[in-house]
Amino acid sequence: MSEQTATQRQTRGSPRRRLFLIILWLACLAVSILALIMPFSTRQASLRLQEGDVAGQEVLAPRALTYQSEVLSDQRRDEAAEAVAGVYGPPDADVARNQLQELQTALNFIDTVRQDNFASLEQKISDLSALQNVNLGRESAQAILLLNENDWQNVKQETIVVLEQIMRSSIRQNRLEEARRSIPALVSLSIAEDQANLVAELAGAFVVPNSFYSESLSQAAQDEARAAVQPVVRIFLSNEVVLTRGQVITAADVEALQQFGLVQPEARWQDYLGAITLAVACFGLVVLFLRFRSKLLEDVRGLTIVAALFVFFLFAARLVIANRTVIPYIFPVASFGLLVATLYSVQGAIVFSFVLSALAAYNLPNAFDLTLYFFIGSLFGILLLKRAQRITAYFTAGAAIAVASAGVLLAYRLPLASTDALGMLTLLGAAGVNGIASASITIVLQLFLAQWLGLTTPVQLLELSRPDHPLLQFILRNAPGTYQHSLLIANLSEQAAEAIGADALLTRVGSLYHDAGKARQPHYFIENQVPGSKNPHEELSPKESAKIIIRHVPDGVQLAVKNRLPKRLIFFIEEHHGTLITRYQYAKALEAAGGDEKKVNINDFRYPGPRPQSRETALVMLADGCEARTRAERPKTKEELRVLVKDVMDNRLSQGQLDDTNLTMSDMHTVLEVFVSGLRGVYHPRLIYPELDEKTISALDTQPNLKPASTEK
Repeated sequence: MSEQTATQRQTRGSPRRRLFLIILWLACLAVSILALIMPFSTRQASLRLQEGDVAGQEVLAPRALTYQSEVLSDQRRDEAAEAVAGVYGPPDADVARNQLQELQTALNFIDTVRQDNFASLEQKISDLSALQNVNLGRESAQAILLLNENDWQNVKQETIVVLEQIMRSSIRQNRLEEARRSIPALVSLSIAEDQANLVAELAGAFVVPNSFYSESLSQAAQDEARAAVQPVVRIFLSNEVVLTRGQVITAADVEALQQFGLVQPEARWQDYLGAITLAVACFGLVVLFLRFRSKLLEDVRGLTIVAALFVFFLFAARLVIANRTVIPYIFPVASFGLLVATLYSVQGAIVFSFVLSALAAYNLPNAFDLTLYFFIGSLFGILLLKRAQRITAYFTAGAAIAVASAGVLLAYRLPLASTDALGMLTLLGAAGVNGIASASITIVLQLFLAQWLGLTTPVQLLELSRPDHPLLQFILRNAPGTYQHSLLIANLSEQAAEAIGADALLTRVGSLYHDAGKARQPHYFIENQVPGSKNPHEELSPKESAKIIIRHVPDGVQLAVKNRLPKRLIFFIEEHHGTLITRYQYAKALEAAGGDEKKVNINDFRYPGPRPQSRETALVMLADGCEARTRAERPKTKEELRVLVKDVMDNRLSQGQLDDTNLTMSDMHTVLEVFVSGLRGVYHPRLIYPELDEKTISALDTQPNLKPASTEK
């Protein structure tokens, strides 16, 4: 491992960098929670209306809606429960036995009083008046005392029978008097009327309630009545009046407004806890993903851009789509995923798009299907966009977003009874607009962000590869040989990049500009010199000659900066010679010094570098060296060409020029085969045609055109 690479890795794992990433994560989490709990809606219909308020305006249904009204259903259930009569238990036999025992005690007391021969009639009447549970009047007491023994026994026996009979029936507290009034009808008709009255009076005194109200049975009956009530379904048509001006708002009205998302409910602690929980879970998923793909953490700038884009799209979504009907399906959430895929990582785009979809749709009507609408559309767009090496790729991704989003709408909205044809067509149209808007916004923001942040995007690279670019035109006019050389290097390196999985588009565009500095002094470079003309280097010392050759690197950087080329393209200019030396000039200097290396400062002949830091710039270095050697030596066979290419590649390896790249030996073998095939196609041996004399040429010119042989049989 080189010292520079080790330094870079130490920087990547520095405490300052880790602290920055932690702060970035916490900041995004806090902002996301704020976005979820802030009441973004500013529409007048979204005021905090409460039950009992008077409506200040008429409210119309923004869309067709069918829902089960919990308020009206609960009202129906309460009415059904209130209509259920209280449930009483069966007659309690213990109560009847107790009352018969009390009656028997009272009758025994009356027997004792009747048999008291020492007491006067008045004394006996007074004793009977003191009898417990029985409030005998004077006439009734006297009548009992004057009955003969046989009649009293009949009255006594009939009283017991009547009480037992009536206590067998259910007697409730609220029907006690009714039960007592029914006693005379139960007395035997064989008894005289005056005696029957005594029986009714004595038995009635001991009639008490024997059936009592059952709380559990009554509650069970009410619950059964509640369960039998069917839920109340409310149906609103689009533009139907939900609330009239001046109307006193009921609980059912508040519920309807909430179903339409037209009223902002009072925030509860559960709402805050739910938002915090969802945000923490989503950002926990991000942490797990980045730990799994730790290489993405190395691109701190890219991660910061993703965080800024995430916050922007989340706040925009929460602000724009709240309490809207169609706009949520138009809002281009998918453009966030496309931007992350092109600026940062495809895998990261998938994970971050899921997080954005979940948070953007949180606590909105149809939140679940809206989340799927956002995420599935984004997923299709990201997977179809790939590396987006053509502008049409973005619109293909946009079409995929539209189709996938429309599929989600058909799956979740079409089965609903409240969905009408016009509403469905409107939403499908919104899905189409969403796809187009996502692709268009991605292209615009990508170009803006790339220029502002010094990034390179496929669209930007495509623009820079156009032949009419000012710097390419400058190279073509001033150094046409260099321009053709750059095209050849672009073809070779692009094919090699595709073969090993590197960024082929970046490699090609970087190759086009890698020798831009030669256009300032084109006549000092062999490819721009007219055959047979004098080489200006012959009049220069080796050191001066080397200085001019090396100068094309800083000159190229200056031209690139002047023409606002991205930093990643400038890397190709700086790194395509690494820290190699100009071998021809160095050899000449050694020859002039008599072979004494101490008399020659090798650094005067060394390119400033740095060495290639990526596979892409390394491929350009290798292609440049192989093409130059092939053009100079012109190998005659494929094997000679293979040996030449391998020698160049081994030379770069032995000098450590590829130490800071991720090229493997397998990659090098693949690149070798690609270069041999490509260079053989360009510098293949050509047939040497024999010279013709003037007589033969004249004869050929005077011959008529020959018709082609017929291919018909």
